[in-house]
Amino acid sequence: MVHLDYRDARPIYAQIIDGFREQIATGVLQPGDRLPSVRELASTLAINPNTIQRAYRRLEAEGWIATVPGKGCFVCSNDKYRDQERERWYRAFDEAAAALLALGVSKECLNERLQKGGKQDA
Repeated sequence: MVHLDYRDARPIYAQIIDGFREQIATGVLQPGDRLPSVRELASTLAINPNTIQRAYRRLEAEGWIATVPGKGCFVCSNDKYRDQERERWYRAFDEAAAALLALGVSKECLNERLQKGGKQDA
């Protein structure tokens, strides 16, 4: 399920798009999986159905999902988009690593965090 952060500067529809992209790219949603209907998701998230529809249209235009009339929206099986999403995250990682190095964080410290899977110590 997609989670919204109302403190996030991004519009709600963009958060929904990014949430589904991430779930598809990471394999949480598999090719052929059915997405919740516009009404279902709007009700669950307590937002306007037009916002969901806008997000679904964008995801479909980008090739992440396909709409089957009368059946719903389904995840597409095109690996091209997974590769694009992976590259987007690699760029974000590279930018974050460069910024941390510029702030004086050592490569060893970054490597330790990678070894932990990016999770902080409790």
